[in-house]
Amino acid sequence: MIIAVLKEKRAGERRVALTPDTAARLTKAGFRVRVEAGAGAEAFFTDETYVQTGAEIVTGVERLLKDADILVKVNPPQEREAGHEADLIREGAAFIGFLNPLTDPLPVKRLAQRKVTAFGMELIPRLARAQSMDALTSQASVAGYKAALVAACGLGKFFPMMTTAAGTIPPARVLVLGAGVAGLQAIATAHRLGAIVEAFDIRPAVKEEVQSLGAKFLEVELPAGEFGSAGEYAREVPEEVRRREREMLKEHVGLADAVITTAVVPGKKAPLLLTRDMVEGMRPGALIVDMAAEQGGNCELTRPGIDRVHQGVIISGPMNLPSMLSNQASQMYARNILAFLTYLVKDGNLRLDFDDEIIGSTCVTHEGAIRHEKVRAMVSSKG
Repeated sequence: MIIAVLKEKRAGERRVALTPDTAARLTKAGFRVRVEAGAGAEAFFTDETYVQTGAEIVTGVERLLKDADILVKVNPPQEREAGHEADLIREGAAFIGFLNPLTDPLPVKRLAQRKVTAFGMELIPRLARAQSMDALTSQASVAGYKAALVAACGLGKFFPMMTTAAGTIPPARVLVLGAGVAGLQAIATAHRLGAIVEAFDIRPAVKEEVQSLGAKFLEVELPAGEFGSAGEYAREVPEEVRRREREMLKEHVGLADAVITTAVVPGKKAPLLLTRDMVEGMRPGALIVDMAAEQGGNCELTRPGIDRVHQGVIISGPMNLPSMLSNQASQMYARNILAFLTYLVKDGNLRLDFDDEIIGSTCVTHEGAIRHEKVRAMVSSKG
């Protein structure tokens, strides 16, 4: 079975779907691994290191894909000079990578037309036996860590308390909104850097996790049992609850030196957590790092990919934070891919048991049809 690895063409993307160490494990398992020339360069993996693992380096996307059985990528298929990647995949082959089908279903439509069996890594269910495949979690962890560093670098003051001959400098106050994987990593990193950290999440179940990382958990009174457990993905919250959140948060936002927002809902516009009024209540020199910038932002004033200043407050909307740590983000993602491939392929064939929760929930297209109900509905609505 031939596995193909493409060089990512999305603007600003530096990750690669397979690293030399995972390629080595696949070749030892009997797979043939073919890597597009330069695919790992932005993550500091040279073509030579792939060759040393037994992988083949191929120049030209058409040549690479013409007889590949499985294409693994980080991002959905992209347009290239030779044509759209989805149209270049061999008919009946498989695709594994992030598809973002609820955000942009059109690449999925092209994969279905090509009769490609496509799996979305963001659809891996949160099961104990699927933890090693959970790419959303691995990349969110990288993003949360990097967001805290972006805040530390962008803030014009120390994070830790500093005792010097010129006097004692108090520590920075950091507020993290959202205590999912990314938020918890941001909390842990800001705390390790010496900041005083507060955190808020709509789910009371995460309070213990937040406190275990050295942060104070902010609470708002909610209807009993209305929101989920710590392990659930974020979901939409009623506007009345959002209003109460904002009232409680306004005071804490005004006292913070840095605010890191992490709230995203898969397939939806990011929830609004920071209004213009809240930003204007912050002190000059304060900083907001909006991790939800790509989905519209948690801050009303966020502009994706842009750092701007509003009444003295710096508002940063970074794009693709995991790509900023491309080497280790690639290593983590490649291990997720390896675990999924090992689970999916048995005796040289795809194990397409759609009654299996992992396989059934991640398979988006198969035999010319879109299997995922929500994606199918979105594609139909777009004509």
